[in-house]
This record gives sequence, structure tokens and C-alpha cells, in this order.
Amino acid sequence: MHITDVLSVPVRAGFFTDDQAAIRAGAVSDGFRYRGSPLTPGFRAIREPGEAVSVLLVLSDGQVAHGDCAGVQYQGVGGRDPVFRAQDGMDVLDRIIAPALIGTELADFPSLAARLEELTDAGRPLHTAVRYGVSQALLDAVARARGVTMAEVVRDDYATGLPIEPVPMFVQSGDDRYTTVDRMVLKGADVLPHGLVNNMAKVGPDGTVLVEYVTWVRNRVLALRADPAYRPVLHFDVYGTVGAAFDGDVERVADHLARLADAAAPFPLRVEQPLDGGSRDGHVTVSLALREALRRRGAPVEIVVDEWCNTLEDVILFVEAGAADVVHVKTPDLGGIGNTVEALLLVARGGLGAYCGGTCNETDRSAQVSAHVAMACGAVQVLAKPGMGVDEGLMIVGNEMARVAALVAARDRRRSR
Repeated sequence: MHITDVLSVPVRAGFFTDDQAAIRAGAVSDGFRYRGSPLTPGFRAIREPGEAVSVLLVLSDGQVAHGDCAGVQYQGVGGRDPVFRAQDGMDVLDRIIAPALIGTELADFPSLAARLEELTDAGRPLHTAVRYGVSQALLDAVARARGVTMAEVVRDDYATGLPIEPVPMFVQSGDDRYTTVDRMVLKGADVLPHGLVNNMAKVGPDGTVLVEYVTWVRNRVLALRADPAYRPVLHFDVYGTVGAAFDGDVERVADHLARLADAAAPFPLRVEQPLDGGSRDGHVTVSLALREALRRRGAPVEIVVDEWCNTLEDVILFVEAGAADVVHVKTPDLGGIGNTVEALLLVARGGLGAYCGGTCNETDRSAQVSAHVAMACGAVQVLAKPGMGVDEGLMIVGNEMARVAALVAARDRRRSR
């Protein structure tokens, strides 16, 4: 089976793309938007509707495989590609992707993924969002050619040796940081609440505001859970604000995280991006120092890295240094989905937690593909995406995992007879 045509169409992303630099600098919110001018090159406003493109691969038997190109919420910072524009993406798909893929035989996914990564535009790698969407479509195409799920393609082509089972889901609150927690608990989310701690007001000058929020979340889980055995992981994404609150002092940051662990007990605590090293090497250094400081205190806190850990090469560096407990493999930042697979397997084999994440600014399709990948790679958690509404992400990712697990289990039963 081979590809006979490549089509593209602009579609809606699941959220917005925000200028993180402007927000950190104190941009004032006005309802759902922010006032003021953007600071990061490429932004037209501090908050803009996310843009996405669906890639449709028409196959020789008439089937259509598809994936979606999309960028993260905070584009253009932390070593990431600039803001993704749908029109630019479709131009690249027409000029470069279509000529390269039409006529391609659908043999194995890794070779197709590697070929995609080698394509360039004026000597530069293709935008990560383009590679992300096209690779999703290629994975879907190979699965359709074989008559199996995308998870089975990943399992077989990368020889993971892992069972294909649902993995824990992590839900995001967005700015609605209280009401959404009730919805998360009532629906039994595995990991919560994210918290969107993206400015200093949510931390407080001495960290007290964040301690109060963690305490509130912990108490809310205890009050609302129907089953005493329900014990979600409390995972807060703080976007480097804790480090900023304590002037980048690793020892003071460690003291504060130990306070947060006490506030979260009896639930496990993960803190994503507690501080920002300002560069990839700088972030490896401070993350490693923070882990060591927490060990000395005996503080039960897992550190999650995000910014500055964008590419497969970045992931390798953080894993080899042991500069995290959990690595957020942020799917759109890795470019092709094959890089996500390799990164997740690399993290897990390195003894760290492999988090198959992404962003609220993705689409239903990229979320479905991520669910297949997370299952096949045995991720410690997968992001319930897109959007910040909780229910939609849980439904899209959770339902896809349930369907895939049922199909694979039925196939395995038939083979064993």
C-alpha cells in the first residue's frame, strides 16, 4: 500500500497560544485576554487563538490517514520553535511534504519517521508542528496498511516488549483552579490539578500563596473522594515561578518544595519546572542541584522537567545527567512522533518517569495519537488533552485508550486459541 495524495486543511486547536514572556513580565488580564503588547517575536497579541492544520494522506486502497499539526501553548520560548501559523504550515505541506510522500510505500514507521526528520526548507528543519502532524498521519497510515492499531505499530516496530494498557491520565485546570478540581476528583482523575501557576501572584513573595493552594487541593480531594483508596498524584506546573520567588536560590527553593510536600501529604507530589536555568545546560545544572538538595532533606517531591528539554538530544542530556525524576516529553516540541517514542523509551530505560505530555493547544486527533504512543511505551502518565476543560480531555484520551486496549486484548485472545 502507498500514499497517492497529501491534502491539508486549517482546523481549530484546542486552546490558545500565549506569550509567556509578557505574562511573566506582569501582563494584566482583562477577562480572558491580556492587555498590552507581546514581547516574544512572532506574537500578534499576548493571547491568540491556537492554529492547527489537518494532514490527510490518501492511500492506494481508498483509506485516509490523518494527523494534526499544532504547537504548544507557550511557543517561541525555552528553545522552542516560533509561533505556528496554519497558512505557513499548509505552504510547507504543499511545497515539500506532498512531493516527498506521494508514491511512498507504507512499510515500517521508524524509517518513514526518520525520512520526515531529514526534510528541510531552505536548509532549515521543518517546523516542529509540521513534523508532528505529518508523522501522526504516517503512523496512522502504517497502522491502516497492516490492519492494526497505532499502538501495535509502535510496540512492534520499536520492540518495546510492553503490554498495551491504559496509563494514568493527568488533567489540567487552566485558570479555573478551584472548580475544576472538584470535577477532577469526582471523575477520579489519576493525576491533578496542574494549577497553572504561571505568575508570581499565584506563588506569593514568600511562597505562602502556593502552599495555601496545595493545602486546599489536598483537603478538597479528602473531602470529595468517594473511595478512601483514591490516591491521586498531586502535580503542579509552576513555570519557574518558585525559583523566581526565591531569587534562584536552590536551597531556599528546596526548603519551599519540602513545605509543599508536607501540605500535599498523604498524596504524592510532583512539581514541574520549579525553577528555570535560563538555558539548556543551565537548567540541567540547577535541576540536578535541586534534586540533590531535596534528597538531603528527605523531601518526597518528584521534580518534572519541561522547558529546555524539547528535543530528543535534550532528553538524552537530562536523562544521562539524572537531572529530573520525571521528564515531560512534550509531544509537539519533539517534532515527529517517532522522536516522542524514542524519548519515552529512553527516559524509562534510564530509570526516570516518562510523561507523555503535550499541551492544551493541541487537537482531538493529536490527543488520540498520543494515547496510542503512551500506551505502547508504558508512560507513567499521559496528558488529558486538548483544552483546559478537564472533561473533554479525559473523554478523548481515556476513551481512545479504552478502545485500543479492548481491540488489542481481543486480538491477543484470538492468537492464543
